Amino acid sequence: MKNASLIMIIGPLFLLGLFAFPLWNIMLGAPQYPDPLGMNIHISGIEGVSEFDLQNIDGLNHYIGMKTIPKSGEMWEFDVFPKVIIGMMVLGVLIGLLGFFGKVDFKWFLGWFVLMSVLGVLGMYDFNEWLTDYGSNLDPHAIIKVVNEDGTPMTYKPPLLGYQKMLNFDVTSLPSVGAYMMFIGMSLTLVASYMGWKSKGTKVKQQSKKAVAA
Repeated sequence: MKNASLIMIIGPLFLLGLFAFPLWNIMLGAPQYPDPLGMNIHISGIEGVSEFDLQNIDGLNHYIGMKTIPKSGEMWEFDVFPKVIIGMMVLGVLIGLLGFFGKVDFKWFLGWFVLMSVLGVLGMYDFNEWLTDYGSNLDPHAIIKVVNEDGTPMTYKPPLLGYQKMLNFDVTSLPSVGAYMMFIGMSLTLVASYMGWKSKGTKVKQQSKKAVAA
């Protein structure tokens, strides 16, 4: 159980990567932009891949009626998410320490993984809702208005995951380094849960053999 607990301690520490690296990346490529424009989405705000990317993206958005890219203080998520990540990291390390000293078993490890997974799903849902609003809630007085074949206004929602063609732009939305570090950390806690379960099963068998021998 001690080895499992050590892995449980290490796993949540990978969440610290979210403070150093972006969680998600959205890139926009077009013939008029030899160097694609990009956004790095962090848990505390949005930054351009290059110095003037956000400024250029906002300029494009203005013509088609999209909102400007929100600043850190304009979305509650950028204030709450860092606190949630710190809380989950501290909780995970604490559970690992308690497991190391025999105070909790592998079920707590698994519980942390499940809770983190639920929070991750909720985070992705919230991200998708923001993308939908960002790409669909357009200014009716926009300079350029594009309609679909059925006459309805065209929306510009970037894909949640993967590639999409929008007008003459190639849009790609993919996880970035922070997301991969979070995935590794969560995977380690799942490994710790399995190791703890195996350790408990071995211990029960040994106790049964001793009881039979006695």
